[in-house]
Amino acid sequence: MERVCFQLQVRPERIPEYRERHAAIWPEMARALKDTGWDNYSLFLRGDGMLIGYVECEDFAASQAAMAATEVNGRWQAEMAPFFVALEGRPDEGFLRLEEVFHLEDQL
Repeated sequence: MERVCFQLQVRPERIPEYRERHAAIWPEMARALKDTGWDNYSLFLRGDGMLIGYVECEDFAASQAAMAATEVNGRWQAEMAPFFVALEGRPDEGFLRLEEVFHLEDQL
């Protein structure tokens, strides 16, 4: 299982709407994420707009490609793109992936 953590920056003035949009995402978006292998997916948002995402996948590149091929993802990414600072392209392709440097289970 691959563990992936990534970072994006939400525009501070859009934080309330970003939270609202994620309080109940489109059901077809949730189903597409699950069907393409995005497991244990969470987003964490700091008050200044720093967004950290975490997901577990068997193969992140394959899950990302499968999700990119869905119609609902194209619509979702187009709606979400204006929420982010210094983003070129779609949010699901423009995030900064963080390197995992510690995992407790690996050391036990």
